[in-house]
Amino acid sequence: MTRDQPIELKAGGTNAIGRTLGLLADEWTLLVLRQALSGETRYSQFKEALPISNSVLTSRLTRLTEQGLLERHVYQDRPVRAEYLTTRRSRTLSVGMLTLSDWEKRWTPDGIGDEAVARHPACGRDASPVLTCRACRMPATARDVVAEWGPSGSWRRSSPEAVTRRRPELRVGATTSLESRQAMMLFGDRWSAAVICAAFRGVRRFTDFEANLSAPPAVVSHRLKVLGSIGVLTATQDGQRSHRAEHRLTEKGHGLFPVLSAFGDWSERWFAAPEGPALIQTHRPCGERFLPRFRCGHCEGTLPDTDLR
Repeated sequence: MTRDQPIELKAGGTNAIGRTLGLLADEWTLLVLRQALSGETRYSQFKEALPISNSVLTSRLTRLTEQGLLERHVYQDRPVRAEYLTTRRSRTLSVGMLTLSDWEKRWTPDGIGDEAVARHPACGRDASPVLTCRACRMPATARDVVAEWGPSGSWRRSSPEAVTRRRPELRVGATTSLESRQAMMLFGDRWSAAVICAAFRGVRRFTDFEANLSAPPAVVSHRLKVLGSIGVLTATQDGQRSHRAEHRLTEKGHGLFPVLSAFGDWSERWFAAPEGPALIQTHRPCGERFLPRFRCGHCEGTLPDTDLR
């Protein structure tokens, strides 16, 4: 695998969205990646930083290496010791990980996530990402953008492709250190991430989430409950017919749009379907195709995709 080239997908198969959800929408994968992007390279460093078992850490490091996000480098022969170095493919996730941390700081009661700080090389201050349109350079929100399926886009092809063992069920109101991180609760679970993506595409009702995502009813019900409990979705009842409730994004939910934009841009960059992109978005104010660009909230300079630490 050439780590500077996108992975070629099969025609008619899982598209860039599904591959990205399957690969990155896993709590341990995100946590290992966060540590790697912070400069940690050795197995012992990951173990010290994370409450993770040897088997889980080994499987995530192996998978990230197979997918070209980490590169295994043996630095000692007797005994064999290796370190895991970031690649360009993983370093271009820096802005996406930063938007995830920034959302937590803005929208969680305790501002969890402030340990994840990145410097903007141009001004030397803490990078504060602002989503803009690459065409007109104006700030963009979810309400400014219209999305349609692209040539490789469909609900079926965008279904998250599982590549790791399913993690234990998310628990509403859980109090462990990992579960208290709302960003990891949302994007560290492939079905929660898929429900959020569907909500941004305009899906509102339980039966539509179930049908479009091809997910078991119990999975959809639980994820809607979790997302409602932390204020990302709100349910509105239709009289006495509770089964017809509509689940809509709150302001807190809409605040996730920069995160989806960053990871969506990464997915199209590194997973290439022969038919073309999975999603085509248009920026209403300028009428041009919407491609995300992030600028620093302090100096308004462009945030580089690989130089943030």
